[in-house]
Formats: sequence, C-alpha cells, structure tokens
Amino acid sequence: MLYFLLLPLIVAFIAPLLRPKGATYLSSAAFLIPFFSILYCIFKGCPSEIHLMNFSPPIGEIYLNFDFISNAFGLTICIVSAMVALFALPYMKHRFEEMECDAESEFRKYIFLYDLYAVSMLWLVYSGNLILLYVFLEITLITAFLLIYRYGYGNRKWVGLLYLIWCAVAGVLTLAGFIIIAFDPLNNTLALKGITTVGMLAWAFILVGMLIELPVLGPHIWLPWAHAEAPTPVSALLSPLTVGLAGYVLLRIALIDYSFITTYRMPILGYAIFSSIYAGFSVFKQTDFKRLLAYSTVSQMGYVLVALCLGPFGLIGLVIQYMSHAFGKSILFSSAGGIIAVHHGLRDLNKMGGLHDSIPAISNAAVVGFLNLGGILTIGMLGEFFILRGVVDTFLRPESPAFLGWTGSLPIFLAVIFMFILSVWYGFWTIRKVFYGKPKDTKRLEISRYFYVPLFIIGIFSVLLLFPPLSTVLIQGLNSIPSLGLGGVVP
Repeated sequence: MLYFLLLPLIVAFIAPLLRPKGATYLSSAAFLIPFFSILYCIFKGCPSEIHLMNFSPPIGEIYLNFDFISNAFGLTICIVSAMVALFALPYMKHRFEEMECDAESEFRKYIFLYDLYAVSMLWLVYSGNLILLYVFLEITLITAFLLIYRYGYGNRKWVGLLYLIWCAVAGVLTLAGFIIIAFDPLNNTLALKGITTVGMLAWAFILVGMLIELPVLGPHIWLPWAHAEAPTPVSALLSPLTVGLAGYVLLRIALIDYSFITTYRMPILGYAIFSSIYAGFSVFKQTDFKRLLAYSTVSQMGYVLVALCLGPFGLIGLVIQYMSHAFGKSILFSSAGGIIAVHHGLRDLNKMGGLHDSIPAISNAAVVGFLNLGGILTIGMLGEFFILRGVVDTFLRPESPAFLGWTGSLPIFLAVIFMFILSVWYGFWTIRKVFYGKPKDTKRLEISRYFYVPLFIIGIFSVLLLFPPLSTVLIQGLNSIPSLGLGGVVP
C-alpha cells in the first residue's frame, strides 16, 4: 500500500515531462491503480498501519493509518481524481486557448500542480499523525491557490488570494488545536493512536478552523468566489474533495474524544441545519451555474456537520455523505465545465434552457450528479438513511444523554427531512432550468468523449455502491466506528 500511495506522488514529477495526452493518461492511471488496491483491501483486508519514522514527544510516531474510514475516503479521492484528470484534457486545452498562451507549456505546469493537489488529499486521509495531516492540508491549500491564481476566470488573482487567506486562517486555527493536544500531559503525542483526550479549548480551535474550511454559513463567503472562478477541474476537486476533508478531520477528533460534541450538540446541530437550509434556498437566487453549485456545496456541508452530532450512526452517515457529495459534485462541476467549453463560455442560467437537445450526454451525466446530492438510487441514499437513523438513535434512546422523546425530537427529525427534500427540489429545478424547456438551439453538437465518459464512470460507481457486495462491505467496515458511549457498536 505504501508503494501504491507513492505512485501518484512520483507521477506528479514525471507527468510534466510528457505531452498532454500522455501526461493525462499517466496521471489518471496513477490514481486508478491505488483505487483498485484500496478496493482489494476493503474486500480482503490489509495491514492496519505502516510505520514510517519516530520523533521525540510531543510529535511521536509518524505512520500511515489504513483503517476503513481512511480507505473509504481514499477510494473516493482516487476515482474522482482519475476521472477529472481525463475530463481536463480537452477542457484545459480550451482554457489555454482563451488565455492565448502556449498550451503545451502551460499544460506541463498545470498537470504538475493538479497531481500534487490530488495526491496531497490522498496522503492526508492516510496520515496517522496530526502533524503529517497538517502538512498535507497545507499542500492542498497552496496547490489549489496556484491553480486558481494561474488558470482561473475573472479576477482570478484576487479570488486566489481570497481563498488562500481564508483557508490559511482555518489551517492556523486547526494547528493551534493540534499543538494544544500535543502538549496535554495526558497525550504528549500527535500520533492518532496515542491521543487519549481532546480538551475543550483544542476542540474549539479545530472546530472553528474546520467550519471555515467546510465551510458553513458565515465563513462560507470565500467559497462561491473560489468555486465559480477556479478552472473547472479544480472546482471538481475543490468542492467535492477538499472542503469535505474538513469533515474528515472533525471525524478523526470526534473518534478520539466526543465530549465536546456531547456538550454542545444542540447549538452545533441547530447551526448546521439552519446553514444547510439557508444555503439550499440561496441556490435558487444564483444566475451563474458554477456559483449555484458552490451554494449547493455549502448546503451539503451542513449534512456533514449534522451527521457529526448524531453519534455512531451519524458518523457512518458522515463518511457516506462525503463519498456521495464527492461523486455528485465532481460530475456537476465537470458538466458545467463541459457547457463552458462547448458553448463558448456559457455560464448564465438566464441564457440556458433546452441544452439537452444539443449536449444530451452532459445533460444525462448532470442528472446522475443531482441524484447523488438528493440521495436517489445512489450511495447518497445510504448516507441519508444513517443520518436519519442517527437522529432516532441520539434523541429517542432513553439511555442517550441527548434523549428528548418523540415530542422533543420531532422538530429535529422534520428539519433534517426538509433539508434532504430541499436538495432534491433545487436539483430538479436546476436540471429543468439548464437542460430542459424551450431549446435555444436544437442542433446536436459533436463533443469530445472526455467531457462525459469519465462522468458516467463516476456515476456508475456511485450507483454500484448502493448495492451488494460493495454496500455490505462498506457498511460492515464502517461498523467498526466506536460507540462513543452511546450503547455499543452499531448493529
């Protein structure tokens, strides 16, 4: 597994030496090989960790953690990164033509940054030490900033700096929390397996930092700019993968010490539900397709924060929701990029309508993307099930410290259901507004297969994960999430 994780890191330095098509194929293969390796580990098992080196306290052991949670996140990162790399081949050619620059020379720089960006996310989820995790978190920040700064749209340099500053603040706050954990005498290490407690102050720093990174309502102001103005392959990784990794960090801390969430469960839950619903309604106000998808991301990240508050079932829902959002949003941002490339920069929803007639393949892929967000016949259905089961388990079990009974828990249950319905509502509203209605042009366009075949591969995998054997293996593996004092391992 160590060699498989090193492969995309090595390829990041080799790919720029090749011509664009060869570099793209090599980069895609470099993530597909770990993808199948992780899939093999999920079915057959693999070593739980790989030791790398030791440092004196409070850093402790540096190792790679191969538990089921890391494998679920890693599997998602690999398939999305591999497919978006293929999509980007014709898209970035189109972007370089718009920028009037040497396409081959710029592609070499782009593919290096893209590969390094994607591989840093992969290594982040396998990092068994918080300082190693932080290093890769910062690499994702720097590479995404450079990709936006060099290849974005509009006032891309300002947008890149906006993204850099907000996420740098998030990183510093999170690092402060990690340092507090390290110097706690009960821990005296940053190795995940050696940390026994997370104090309230450390939790507060990490939570605020990751709320900026997610982001949810309030700190979200950087996200619509960054997602809308980033080159679309970056948007297709930034929205589904990078922001969701804040949920991964919060999940790891929660698995060590859940006491902060238990203490402040209701305000965090209320904030998360309000953030998700507010952002969901904000989708209807957008006229730029990519900004619309950005507000959808804010709404979907509310799911992650809600799931964090709902005990073991909710934490399973958090993992599955990350996967579902990654599949759906990577398809949708790539669909938006396909429209931009083949319809000469078209992004304005008021100028869209009936695009299914001219680009049916991209239209059908977008439908699959929104099915993931809405939890319809895709893995997203499992995520929503476990979040709802978490509501029941947390607020209706008499032994739960948050027990409210039916009367007290009904408003929460209904609010979460409405949050799910809202995703379906704005999803189908967007599909109708963009792809159906009276067509502006009925001529069917000849488009590159790279614009839709990778999207269908992601979509097919998201459907397969709903059914055995993938779903059963996934859920059985995630059942290893500890009970956090709420009544035993998930049955």
